[in-house]
Amino acid sequence: MKVVIAPDSFKGSLSSRQVCVAIGKGIKRADPSVEIVAIPMADGGEGTVDALMDSLGGHKVIAEVKDPLFRDIKAQYGLADKDETAVIEMAAASGLALLSDMERNPMKTTTYGTGQLIKDALDRGCRNFIIGIGGSATNDGGIGMAAALGAKFYDWDGNAIELNGGGLLKLDAIDLSQLDPRVAESRFRVFCDVDNILYGSTGAAYVYGRQKGADDAMIEKLDMALKRLSEIIERDLNKSVALVPGAGAAGGLGAGLLAFLDAKLEKGIDILMETIGFEERIKGANLIITGEGRMDHQTKYGKTISGIIEAAKKQGIPVVGICGSIGDGVEELYSEGLNSVFSIINRPMSLEESMVETSELLTSTAQNVMSLFMANVSQP
Repeated sequence: MKVVIAPDSFKGSLSSRQVCVAIGKGIKRADPSVEIVAIPMADGGEGTVDALMDSLGGHKVIAEVKDPLFRDIKAQYGLADKDETAVIEMAAASGLALLSDMERNPMKTTTYGTGQLIKDALDRGCRNFIIGIGGSATNDGGIGMAAALGAKFYDWDGNAIELNGGGLLKLDAIDLSQLDPRVAESRFRVFCDVDNILYGSTGAAYVYGRQKGADDAMIEKLDMALKRLSEIIERDLNKSVALVPGAGAAGGLGAGLLAFLDAKLEKGIDILMETIGFEERIKGANLIITGEGRMDHQTKYGKTISGIIEAAKKQGIPVVGICGSIGDGVEELYSEGLNSVFSIINRPMSLEESMVETSELLTSTAQNVMSLFMANVSQP
């Protein structure tokens, strides 16, 4: 019996790697003879580096960078053993989790630290980059990131603008003449699992600004700033990025990566599965157990679990989901190929209690799932 464990993280509680360990314990309690293949998954946010490093091999390094409010911090990223590849989570330097609720303000936050991580990897000889852009605290269109690599951004009087969402309102000129020449020698692949355009009602500011601390008035200004950025990019760089799906990801960092680094925006699950050889690793499996903190109607739209279900369906492997909570519309996944879904909550409890007990709750649920599956398999 071969069982693949391929979950996303339970955000705020356990990494995808820790989820694998907890589910694996439950499977072994049900049947110690089961062969387990653990494949931690990620969608570009927290856990992306770990998920790729598990398969690529390599190690993490630490760089001193600026956080979203230009304070000095230390951030990690991954260096793979092959192909001079760096795996970077922008959230490590420019993420919302680095700020308190009171500090959230996308008019003031920057992606400068993300650019510093890229520069550090260039200094170490990397020329292939995989960048996850989930969990951002920013709305600067990537100008901070580009400035850390040598790009210049000026206002109408020829003065350097602030490298944040507010600074974009004054943008009048872009100069890439001093951009690090090693950028042109490099390849940038970007985990991008949203299709938001840069500005407008489905753009970065209107869709994601509020969770980053913006009120209605601020959202309107941020949207105007991103529109301004797209106009200057088109005029000065002769590139049209505003309507590219994913340009609005991470507060417009998607657009900035396109415009300043000639990056390619790709579905994160596609990058991950290709890189780790997912379809090959699940061959011969009798069952795949996946999961995330919450499964609902959004799970099917380009997320990790939908990619897993699709890959499993090709090989006729049943898929069971284990999650913290089950929301409306999860039944839509059954028509996609999901066989069943189970919540780990086994009694009335608060969110705080469930997060503290997530590991053991995962283990007990996995034990129940595996026992049921084995009973079904043993039937004539």
